[in-house]
Order: sequence, then structure tokens, then C-alpha cells
Amino acid sequence: MKPRTVPTVHAPLPTALPGRFRFDPADVRRFAAAGKPFLYLASSSAVVGLEEPAAAALEALEGGLRGLEDLSAALAPRFGAEAAAGALGELLLFGVVAPADEPPAPFPKGPSASFPLATVVLNVTNRCNLACKYCYEYGEDRFVPPTRARQMSDEVARRAVDLLIEKSGPRRQVTVTFFGGETLLNFEVVRRTVAYARARTHEVGKAVDFSLTTNATLLTPEAIDFLAENRIGVSVSIDGPKELHDRMRVDHAGRGSYDRLIGKVRELLAKHRSRPIGARVTLTSEVNDVPAIYRHLVGEVGFAEVGFAPVTSAPGRPYALEGEALARLLDDFGALAAAYRDAALRGERHGFANLSDLLTEIHQGVAKSHPCGAGLGLLGVAPDGTVALCHRFAESEKHTLGDVFRGIDDAARFDFLARAGVANKPVCQQCWARGLCAGGCYHEAMVRYGEATRANLHYCDWIRAWTEMGLRTYAEIAEKNPAFLGTLEARKA
Repeated sequence: MKPRTVPTVHAPLPTALPGRFRFDPADVRRFAAAGKPFLYLASSSAVVGLEEPAAAALEALEGGLRGLEDLSAALAPRFGAEAAAGALGELLLFGVVAPADEPPAPFPKGPSASFPLATVVLNVTNRCNLACKYCYEYGEDRFVPPTRARQMSDEVARRAVDLLIEKSGPRRQVTVTFFGGETLLNFEVVRRTVAYARARTHEVGKAVDFSLTTNATLLTPEAIDFLAENRIGVSVSIDGPKELHDRMRVDHAGRGSYDRLIGKVRELLAKHRSRPIGARVTLTSEVNDVPAIYRHLVGEVGFAEVGFAPVTSAPGRPYALEGEALARLLDDFGALAAAYRDAALRGERHGFANLSDLLTEIHQGVAKSHPCGAGLGLLGVAPDGTVALCHRFAESEKHTLGDVFRGIDDAARFDFLARAGVANKPVCQQCWARGLCAGGCYHEAMVRYGEATRANLHYCDWIRAWTEMGLRTYAEIAEKNPAFLGTLEARKA
């Protein structure tokens, strides 16, 4: 076998094999790529190429055989006794099987209370000049009293930066992300916070990176110059060509916003060359032509990459992406994945951000205990300074973890993480894709099921199919142009 995400193992194969094997089918996914058999091992996130004897041994294990004599008898007629023993030894060496009397490793628990913070997302305003029909800011978990701050002050932003530095521990690099509402409605606070964060991190010997999300309608030449000069990563919320974009992304009078932003986006792309600029698309029942959206945003507008996100929605909403629309989405993602693979084999970058993110995690050998960094390495800060799991939970009373003035309630933070991890999601423990999913978005679960710690069961089949698509793409690139995989992490630099 040839491991793909772990160094080549030179250790000798076991000289003695156990009489019986323990094998967990939920830990393994077999798939084919580049005309060869592979396996993905969920517990270690290894992608391993299989030689024929090992593939046959794995098939026999999946068929229910566990005893050494039975497995040897099944394999020896085809491959010989020595090759059969070697295949079983390789499966043992890579952790695909274990001696039957060896207890399985426990699922990873939540992090310790000393886990360092890496990112704060500053919701610098909860106001927006648009009224997108699917905006989660209007979700049932969000009632913002009239007395609560609508705009973040300099003091709150600076306290949030100080909190990030204080809680970042030994990390040498931290990130400040600006979000809204519409972020540029509070551009002056963004500007001053960048300067403050640079000065403060320099004082303590850390580096700081910045990113910002905007609907682009309020971009000015001054703002564009500032973003470029300060190497701020920018994500533009845009749903494709005018006909599609204007179906959902409207202003408070119901008018489409495409014509108000497209010229400003082109100016941003022309001037801001210090970082790649990405587009973020929200897919709904009315906006789901992925190939057309991608062609427009990359081929015609000039974005470096595009990330697609199915809308977060309670069941029954008219814009919810369900049923046949989800099946079509998988087909469309498959078409983009094939184009991505072809570009990678030529040594070229492709702008399908969802696949780049998935391939990066596979290449890094990520095995998640939690679906994302919310509450873990990342926290969201509301305009009034209250702190939540992430930007999506900002101003959600149920998920408040403290504030930037009095500090974070770490006991509540780590209690949530303990309840939200794979170790407390039995259904996820039976899924081979758990290491790359871990149950899915907390906010999605809260909107769908009323509880953030629940697994997003409505997406399970889709996620498994998408993850296998990523594994096949990864294995084919690894076989035919492995050097490309080393470029994945540098794409946003």
C-alpha cells in the first residue's frame, strides 16, 4: 500500500499476526481513482493506495471475515500465502485493523481550557443597506432590542483585539475578520481597528492578518485603496449574473443590487492585487445554476475563486435548497470538480474554492473532533461587545459567552465544545466522513433542529457523496501530478 497523506512508512511489517482482527467498517471508505483502488481511513484521515492483495483483504473484512485462518484461506489461493500475510500485515500497520483484544481508541474529546484563540470576527454593524431574502440576520434566534448598539465603537473593537491577543497564547499569527450587516457601513472603525491591531500585535511579537466580507455596493476608491494597501483579504457576497443575483439580493425597496455593485467590484479587482479576491455565493431554490454562476464570476468578472454555500434555512422556507435541487447541486459540483482536476493535472489553479478547501484538509490529514473553529479557535463579537461562538451567533442570547469588557466565560465555552464534538454524536461515530465533517455547521443545526449541538442529518448523504468526490479528485491528482498538492495552502497568500 502507498500512503498519500502520511510519510512513507519504512517500518517492517509485523512478524506475527493476531489470530483475530478487530475491524470497524465505519472507519474505512474504499473508492477508486485513476484506475486504482484506494481507501480513506477516518480515524487517521490517511488516503492510501491499495495493491491488489490488500484490496482483496479489505473486501474480505468488509464481508465479515475476522479470523486469521479464514482470511488467509480466502486470500492465499489468489496471491499465495506470503502475499496474503503481507497484505494483512500492511492493514495492521496502517491501523485499518487491530488485534481483536485491543480496545478501540476513544473518539477525540473537546479541547482543554487552555486552547488558544486564533481569530475574532468583528460584526462591526448589524445594519445593512440590503435586505436579502435569505439573510440569517433575520433568523428566529435573533431579536435585537432597540437599545442595543447597532454600530461597533472603537472601544469595543479595540477591546476585542486585546482579548484576541490575551487568549491567543503561544500563537504567533492571529486574524481579525470584519463582518456585518454590511461591513462598510462602519468603514472608519474598520480603518482605525486595523491600525490598532497592527500596533498591539507588534508590541507583543505577533503578526496579524485581516479579512473582510462585503456586498460591495458601498465600495469607494478610498476604501479599495485601503484594502489593497493593507493586504486585507476580501470576500464579496454576490450570487452570480444579474438575472440570478437580483432574485434574492435586493434592497429594502425590493430592487436588485447587481447594477449597484458590479462596477465597483471590477474596480476592486483591478486595484487590489495584494491578495486574491473571492466571491461567496448563497445557493437557494431560485439560484442554483452553479456552472453558469462560476463562469460569470471567474470568467467574466475576474474573481480568483468562488465559494458556494447552500442557504441556511428552517424547513419549508420557499427558498430552501432541498430534494431534487440538492441532487442537481451535487451534479454541478461534480462538473466543476472535473474541471478542477483537469486544471490541476496541467499544473494550473482553478477557482472552485469548496474543492480547494476540501483537498487542503485531506492533504493536511485533518481529522476533526468539531466541524469548524467556532468557539474553538474563533469567536464572534457583536456591535455591543458581547461574544458568541461565531459571527452567525452574534446577538443570539442563547449562545452568548461573555463580552469584551468582562471577558469570556470559558467554562460555558468548553462545556459547549464538549457537548458538540464527535465524541457526543453517536450517529457521526458510525460515519466514515466524520473526520472531514464532524456533524456540520452549528448555526445550521440550530436553525434546522433548534439545538446547535445536533448533527445536520438532513445533509448526511449529500456530504458523504461530496466528500467521496473530493477523495477521488485528490487521489487522481496525487497519482498524476502530486506536486500540485503542495500549492494548495498558498492559494490565498
